[in-house]
Amino acid sequence: MRNLFSTVGTAIAAASIAMTGLAAGSAWAEGELNVLTWEGYTDPSFVEVFEERTGCKVTPTYVGSNDEYPAKLAGGGGVYDLVSPSVDTTSILRKMGVVEEIDMSRIEGFEAVYPSFRAHPGVTYDDAVYGIPFTWGSIPFMYRVDSFEAPPSAFADLFDSSLQGKVSLWDDKTNIYIVARMMFGQDTDVFNLSSDQLDQVRDKLIEMKPQIRKYWSTAGELVNLYANGEVTVSNTWGGYQSALLAEQGIEMVEFIPTENADGWADAWQIVKGTPNEDCAYQWLNFALSADGQCGVVGITGYSGSNPEVLKTCLSDEMFTALHQDDFDYINSLALWQEPGDVGAYIATWNAVKAAQ
Repeated sequence: MRNLFSTVGTAIAAASIAMTGLAAGSAWAEGELNVLTWEGYTDPSFVEVFEERTGCKVTPTYVGSNDEYPAKLAGGGGVYDLVSPSVDTTSILRKMGVVEEIDMSRIEGFEAVYPSFRAHPGVTYDDAVYGIPFTWGSIPFMYRVDSFEAPPSAFADLFDSSLQGKVSLWDDKTNIYIVARMMFGQDTDVFNLSSDQLDQVRDKLIEMKPQIRKYWSTAGELVNLYANGEVTVSNTWGGYQSALLAEQGIEMVEFIPTENADGWADAWQIVKGTPNEDCAYQWLNFALSADGQCGVVGITGYSGSNPEVLKTCLSDEMFTALHQDDFDYINSLALWQEPGDVGAYIATWNAVKAAQ
């Protein structure tokens, strides 16, 4: 995780300087989409369909945390045409001025996207659209079946001494949310914690460090930790890493802890100043189409944003299993929002990692 900014305001100032220099950068290539994205979102199985259809080549760079998006766009660490952050970060990029308003006259299928996503402040702001929702899901926990007689059912269970050195947590500030719910109750507004509450959460996460084998950053890293027998329980990108482990014959069970789980949604955004605007809009339309939605859902196991096209490729059983016909499911989760003081949250998480 990169923590270049203590506040969004500092990030905005840095971004304006960085973007001035990037406008003339040579990293952009016409007809080639350089995308900053998550693992699985540009899998060759469906990207090849897009490339053959449009002639636009997709070159991905992967992130392991939402905090990398503002850092890389503002810090000059590369030039990108498209990004796919979660909706707690899309609004940050809009405020930084590094993404463009989307011309909805050039988008097909947006009306089929779940209304809650279309109306999310990370997607639509002042009647302007800044993101095209792509996928959604939860951040549950999971454990190796062969490692437990009495498996955990709550985040609090991970503090048990028998799990010392056997736990892995995502290297991301969102760990603050579940600890806050554990400490202050499920109804806590975890996106607007006070300084005192953040200090208490920090101390609790530091108390947990003997339990932690490693903070994981990528899907592959967590899969390897399980495959090597180093960890037995972790949080996870719901549906994705457990499926990768199943391919290796390792049986995993995902569960929503009693403290509840986070809900997330990711959206594609156009980076301001891209010379590949035509290819970018073709990708946004592809992302909402049957080929894009069925492709990414099939690879990642996440839920998709366009249920109409997913009916063409998912069985009734799978459609229901992914909650595509029960959107109240995500309303039961703590759907990510931009924290009131994102700099304080990032600083809190970095203090946890730095503690001995």
